[in-house]
Amino acid sequence: MEKAYGVSGMIREWNDGRAAWQESCRLCPRECGANRAAGQRGRCHADAGIKVARAALHMWEEPCISGTEGSGAVFFSGCSLGCVYCQNREISGGRSGAVISVTRLAEIFLELQRQNANNINLVTAGHYLPQTVDALRLAREQGLTIPVVYNSSGYEKEDALRLLEGLVDVYLPDFKYLDETLAGQYSGAPDYPQVARKALREMVRQQPQPWFDERGIMTEGVIVRHLLLPGHVREAKRVVRYLHETYGSRIYISLMNQYTPTEHVAEDPLLGRRVTKREYGRLLTYAAELGVEQGFYQEGETAQESFIPPFDCQGVLPQ
Repeated sequence: MEKAYGVSGMIREWNDGRAAWQESCRLCPRECGANRAAGQRGRCHADAGIKVARAALHMWEEPCISGTEGSGAVFFSGCSLGCVYCQNREISGGRSGAVISVTRLAEIFLELQRQNANNINLVTAGHYLPQTVDALRLAREQGLTIPVVYNSSGYEKEDALRLLEGLVDVYLPDFKYLDETLAGQYSGAPDYPQVARKALREMVRQQPQPWFDERGIMTEGVIVRHLLLPGHVREAKRVVRYLHETYGSRIYISLMNQYTPTEHVAEDPLLGRRVTKREYGRLLTYAAELGVEQGFYQEGETAQESFIPPFDCQGVLPQ
């Protein structure tokens, strides 16, 4: 049974200047109850401070997100999901980054806009949601006009996402699993399929129609990513079928082959290797047979560490 901690309660606390969510955090589906205000770290590895590992132009998102100018990606430290195969473990575990204020976060958004970023790309910001909302509002007041992209694992609460309505223009969630056993084994979250379905439904409610500017940059809409895991083509097909049959032309589907095995899964008979060309080809063929026309796929060798940026606090601290 879900605890009585709805969006109205979060907004009321927030508007009253209180931080009860920090004293018993229920922002994400884990609902771990960490006292982040007292320095306790939640399942997301974050306390009450906003920790950011990188803020810079990023060229490796989907073409309609990065374009030729780059996406203004802000990589937040910590993650509420914690997949065993995570390629960004350096930041998902909360080890890298600098603690900044809401005011500084708003400044970062404006600095990226001045660098001609196509958008502000919030990468795994869910565990800092109230502060991020404050920063977005402050930045808008100070002249932020480019689209805001919410880049997420898909493991989000519906009522938390409602805090972003009117502030986020493009949702870019993962949809990792439909199989509860797989979700439990790889992400410690057997409820992931149920949670992700509801989260995606809310994202599409907020942004029900994709829109692009004259350069082909998405200005509104939803792109759902699925990372093909080695040995799991069948599960990937199930995910693609669900997305296509449920949402059709209301979303874009991004099928990714960039899975890179890390040392933490080196001994796993499946996760210890890369996706084969045959596996990825089977998935793309299936998507085409289903009639998926609005989507993206990856060409060439993408499973390289070079696609993971250095989390060296570039652009985070004021110069």
